[in-house]
Amino acid sequence: MARVLVVHHTVSPPLDTLLRAVVDGATRPELPGVEVVVRPALTCSPVDVLEADGYVLGTPANLGSMSGALKHFFDTIYYPCLDATPRRPWGLYVHGNNDVDGAVRDIERIVTGLAWRSVAAPLRVVGAPQQADVDGCWELGATVAASLAD
Repeated sequence: MARVLVVHHTVSPPLDTLLRAVVDGATRPELPGVEVVVRPALTCSPVDVLEADGYVLGTPANLGSMSGALKHFFDTIYYPCLDATPRRPWGLYVHGNNDVDGAVRDIERIVTGLAWRSVAAPLRVVGAPQQADVDGCWELGATVAASLAD
């Protein structure tokens, strides 16, 4: 069975809404053979990453960058997973109050180093999530899961 790992730092109701949409999209019944595992960024381990086949990352934009929790995740998994995870599919959602571009840029740099394969454009959500943002997160989860489906 293929596994999607959703790594997130959910610190607010808007981020919780986006996370739930990602998980709902990734767990749709039309995708048999795909398991979804959800881990907070601060508790996610290299083993979690190595056991997964694809990834969805979610973070708030804090002070122009990703959360410290997601940065800690990358610091923890980078070298143990570097040679074992290239070409695995991934997607990203970022929520911020005014600007998320720095967070997206920083995450894309790290993921480029890991040689993961983007299967969807990063979802940028500024301000209160609108229905289109929630739908976009559902599609993000569905897209990453579908890239792994049997």
